[in-house]
Amino acid sequence: MAVSNTWIRASTNPSGVTGGKRRVRRVLIVDDHPIVRQGLRRVMDNEDDLTVCGEAETARDARIAIKELNPDVMIADISLKQGDGIELVRDVRAHYPQLPILVLSMHDETIYAERMLSAGANGYIMKQAASEQFLISLRRVLDGNIYVSEAVGNNMIQKFAAGGSYISANPIDRLSNRELQILHMIGKGMSTRETALSLNLSIKTVESHRQRIKRKLNLSTGTQLVQYAVNWFTGREAAGQPAGAREAPGPEARTGS
Repeated sequence: MAVSNTWIRASTNPSGVTGGKRRVRRVLIVDDHPIVRQGLRRVMDNEDDLTVCGEAETARDARIAIKELNPDVMIADISLKQGDGIELVRDVRAHYPQLPILVLSMHDETIYAERMLSAGANGYIMKQAASEQFLISLRRVLDGNIYVSEAVGNNMIQKFAAGGSYISANPIDRLSNRELQILHMIGKGMSTRETALSLNLSIKTVESHRQRIKRKLNLSTGTQLVQYAVNWFTGREAAGQPAGAREAPGPEARTGS
């Protein structure tokens, strides 16, 4: 396969049946960290009904892998080396409506889980979860069900019960999915130009989103926005990363450009 950054390994059980047990389901892993992909593969190597058919670290490679490998399920992170997990889930759901999608991410489930379900994911689990819980979530979505943690499920029930009267105390919840994506990228240190290129938007559109984010978060200047984004990203989003793994804001991002 002539696609960079996509690794393919054929199923070790092409018959799909092991000792009369349910058929082997083929899993595509989409994550930009090799150690995560290796860890997931190791977990599933011990399971008779699961096999990793391919890996990808970019949204582009993930789309190609789905087309060529026809997996039974896709496991995807929100943050990818190129592209964006929210956009990937939305695009895959539009083109492959029957493909189960499990989001496995280090990002705060209270912020992202409902958004990813709305985008088309079938489940959301955090990378801090135990291997046993990950396998439960994976099989749950493979069986056509929805998986979220108990805390997220309770929160969704509360919102449903409250109807339109529910008001979140978290200002981040005021942001649209696109605005959250852009805030996330600002926090990573990406400039307006880099953000526009990554999301296939014009610089003017990204700047308009930045202005709306500032209004919703009661921020006055670009510098305040950058500081808020960096603090939010490193404080809430990087909790699961090893020390030294966080990306420092680039020069353009620090100026609020």
